[in-house]
Amino acid sequence: MDLQIDDFYRDAAAGLLILYQAFPRKIALYVGDLIGHEEPDEFGLPSKRHQGCLGALIWLAEEGYLRFESTIHFQALDQATLTEKAFMRLTRSVPDALACHESMPSSVRRVQSTLAHQLRETLREGDSERLAKLTRQLFDSSLADHR
Repeated sequence: MDLQIDDFYRDAAAGLLILYQAFPRKIALYVGDLIGHEEPDEFGLPSKRHQGCLGALIWLAEEGYLRFESTIHFQALDQATLTEKAFMRLTRSVPDALACHESMPSSVRRVQSTLAHQLRETLREGDSERLAKLTRQLFDSSLADHR
């Protein structure tokens, strides 16, 4: 089993959701806010888990999901914000997300059916399989942008 991939999905989703909550402001995105405090190794280097999370955030930037101005040591991305690509994907509707909630007002259905809301709920519930599925949807450029 590739546990680092599950960590990647969790880190990527959590990082993008923090930026989504701050959008359009630029913020410092701290690794510790995503994974908690990790003790450095005996040489003072960040743990593998910490490095993996920072690597996920940098990968998101390289793939065009977020922008940042610099890193703050190994601790954070400074002046980070979502790109248009990430914003549009996080705000698109997840197919069948609220099929059984037709009685809700349309504005509530619109918000609760977004990929951002579905990711937030899935992170809260701790459902790693659904998180993997939703995160892959985020990265899937072939899906139409449903709003």
